[in-house]
Amino acid sequence: MERFKKVTSVVAALNRPNVDTDQIIPAEHLKRIEKTGFGPFLFESWAKNADGSPNPDFELNYPSFQGAEVLATGRNFGSGSSREHAVWALRGAGFQAVIAPSFADIFHKNCFENGLVPVILPEAVVDGIMARANELTGYTLTVDLETCEVSDSEGFRASFVVHQDPATHEFRRHTMLEGLDEIGLTMQHADAITAYEKART
Repeated sequence: MERFKKVTSVVAALNRPNVDTDQIIPAEHLKRIEKTGFGPFLFESWAKNADGSPNPDFELNYPSFQGAEVLATGRNFGSGSSREHAVWALRGAGFQAVIAPSFADIFHKNCFENGLVPVILPEAVVDGIMARANELTGYTLTVDLETCEVSDSEGFRASFVVHQDPATHEFRRHTMLEGLDEIGLTMQHADAITAYEKART
């Protein structure tokens, strides 16, 4: 997993609560086991018309949101099934961080395992970010995991957490800064594992 420290990017606003994983990545695209190749199908039922052409009314198709690496959205993002593909699709579409008032539990955990930073901010603050993203063409935010702050060039600055529990927040922040998934955390103890295996034989 890649290390994450900071990203500065245009913000795409998806002002919808309770966006579920079936909307993030439809079930018909879950036939592959690779983590790559899911980006083009992100939000497909919303993003495309019946004939496969782009739906110009879907928020993430707006010209001002193209190239965004930060997504701001409503509460309880990632609800529904536990499919890890939802995070793979967001990463595949170029997103590095998602800002929301809250996340569904399993989706939230999957973010940490796949290098997608879940930024938790009060709902009023997230609403303000989405409003500015819709009003200001090319509205840009910096998400800094080292300082746990989001900021813009207009003077806005707010502290965030990646988990509501302080101890878990610090642990998860550390793993993302160092690029450590569960396998990476285990391999930090490779010498002890090897010694144990030798002792057993």
